[in-house]
Amino acid sequence: MRERSFYTRTLFAAIAIVSQTIIGQKIGRDNFPPPMDPLEVTSIKTMGKITMDGKLDEPDWQRAIPVTDFFRVEPLQGGTYGNRTEVKILYDEKNIYFGVFCADPLGKKGLRIQDLRRDFDNEENDVFGIQIDAQNTKQYAVSFQTTPYGNQLDLQSFNDNNIDVDWNALWSVRTQRTERGYFAEFSIPFKSIRYDKPDREGPVHWGITFYRLSRKDVEKIVFPAIPQSFSENRMSYAAKLINLIVPPPSANIRIEPFALYQYNSTSGGDDMSINEGEPKIGADIKWAVRPNTVLDLTINTDFAQADVDRAINNLERFNIFFPERRQFFLENSGIWSGANSNQLRPFFSRTIGLQGTFNASPAPIDIGTRFTDRSEQRTLAGLFVRQRSTDFGPGSTFGVGRFTQNYGVENNVGVMVTHRVDDKNKTTNVDGQINTTITIDGIIRPKSEYTFSYLFSVSTDSENSGTGLSGSLSATVGKNRYFARYRNTFISSDYRPDMGFVFQQDVMNHNFLAYYSFRPKEKSFWRRWDPGIFMDINHDVEDFGRFQQASINIYPIYTWLKDNSFFQFDIIPTWQNINFDFAPLGLAIEQGRYFFTRKLVRAASDQSRKFSLSGAINWGKFYNGQRTTLSTGLRYAPLPNFSISGEYERNDIKDIGFENQDLTTDLYTASLRAALNPRVQFSAFYQFNSFDSQGRWNARFSWEYAPLSFIYLVFNESTIDAFDPIQRNTQFISKVTFLKQF
Repeated sequence: MRERSFYTRTLFAAIAIVSQTIIGQKIGRDNFPPPMDPLEVTSIKTMGKITMDGKLDEPDWQRAIPVTDFFRVEPLQGGTYGNRTEVKILYDEKNIYFGVFCADPLGKKGLRIQDLRRDFDNEENDVFGIQIDAQNTKQYAVSFQTTPYGNQLDLQSFNDNNIDVDWNALWSVRTQRTERGYFAEFSIPFKSIRYDKPDREGPVHWGITFYRLSRKDVEKIVFPAIPQSFSENRMSYAAKLINLIVPPPSANIRIEPFALYQYNSTSGGDDMSINEGEPKIGADIKWAVRPNTVLDLTINTDFAQADVDRAINNLERFNIFFPERRQFFLENSGIWSGANSNQLRPFFSRTIGLQGTFNASPAPIDIGTRFTDRSEQRTLAGLFVRQRSTDFGPGSTFGVGRFTQNYGVENNVGVMVTHRVDDKNKTTNVDGQINTTITIDGIIRPKSEYTFSYLFSVSTDSENSGTGLSGSLSATVGKNRYFARYRNTFISSDYRPDMGFVFQQDVMNHNFLAYYSFRPKEKSFWRRWDPGIFMDINHDVEDFGRFQQASINIYPIYTWLKDNSFFQFDIIPTWQNINFDFAPLGLAIEQGRYFFTRKLVRAASDQSRKFSLSGAINWGKFYNGQRTTLSTGLRYAPLPNFSISGEYERNDIKDIGFENQDLTTDLYTASLRAALNPRVQFSAFYQFNSFDSQGRWNARFSWEYAPLSFIYLVFNESTIDAFDPIQRNTQFISKVTFLKQF
């Protein structure tokens, strides 16, 4: 009781401090509204040919009008910045070009690059990015980003709160590093940008923003001015790109056939050995029927080159959310995201292509098609996938329909329907399961710093006579000085989205996050300090008063130093009501009510340096016992072409459960990445989990021999030492893709 009293007083003191600090601030301080008359940026048509070499030495670049008036957002908003940046814009009949010069006082020595992979980490590298809203929706943008070494990152942004990093477009960039900084030359085909047919002949205008991150200084600048609390994707602040004459939008087709050979070997000592090889061909086709309308088709789909999931030892009562990694489902995934919560997703594409409920092995996809029609006013989309039957599950047909209507400046409302039909069981002649959800959701943004989102969903299932309900409501205020969010999510026991994800059934979750951001003067050794609180409460939906779990993260220290190294300290009081069979990692917990307090310390050095470290320790009581979780990580990247990293996690659990058991788990992870250049890459990954004595290898070689055309060589192996004899599954895959855009 003495411990509880101490932490109760600490909690109320923290709440009082945070509340008084937030209330005491003048509303709107350091934020500013979108401009009534956006700044204009001029593009110029080329008179000669542009050679993509990153040198910007053609006469046309000398004629172009430079953009130099950037606005600093990090480490402090406003004021002078130290790294001069200049952008010029040209276009011809086929492409739009951006010529960029990013000065650095230290020249090549001042540039920070972690690796040469595509879709790189844009927070730990020097980066320049271009965001385009060609349809002037103010709610959607495509972004094209590069580093001083010319690796590419392209993404889609929806309402500046949902990012699709795995969207890929056909474009190119070349860079040159000099003793004054670096140059970048972008060439983006008009066919890779969706835009409306002009109302009349002559120039059109697009919304556009630029940003640059100089990583050694953690200095971020944007054009035009955007408040620090928003990203460069907040297109309501965009400038207007003018004097741009675009070719008439026309139907264009992108075809990507592939061929692969896959060899599988399963062995269990001398008693069991299965070896089989299989060739496979298929194709992805993208047809831009009109500028706003895109039809995607995938035939005999294969995702052999997709990244593998990493093992997690789950000690919580909730399901774990694993993100989608397959390219066909990643593109435009923001359209289906609804309220964008990892607790509740009526549609989650990872439910497609699995052999069964309890078997996460891939199931063949015969055909899939996706339709998207987006304009300034609304979005209409549909998805259809046919999955083949396997020994572990029936064939299934998946369908999703989506409509979103935009209104105001940054508001929308939408409806979505999912429908899954499993095939009839040929043995028992029983009709397959049918599952349907209907969802209404939307975003309301009365001012740029205030966001309200809502979602309400209903499910019906042929094997469940009831109707399931779920919903989510969120209110967020994001200002330069502070951030606060309240979110409520409820999921009934009958809500079953067979094409979606829920973290638990029969639960209502309330969570509240608030922090205040202190930023010191320019010369300080620290850059930012964000003390705050996160409260999370769960109780039953049907027995409304029945408590499940609550925790309060009080983090008085959550700070970044000047070089962006990081330190965090949390106190986490936790209340649990275990009224069901619960055995995390096989440790059966006796039913009853528990209170325990845990502490967390997390730290990381500057992750952009050649050598970096990170680590965390989480310790304290755990139900009726004790648990200490230690995690460490290191990374060494002497060159952008080469890096090695290692991670280690240890759970040390004592006196837990009915039998006061002890358990120790060790999770080892090692990674290697090597690159000849941004287009020729090799990566290897190994993980061993002592809990189930399972080791996993994944090695992948990729060569982008032409834009978005690849040769892949993939090796996968999993070994389970817990069985006698040892079980081993090995897979070799060779795959060739070719992309042609007409």
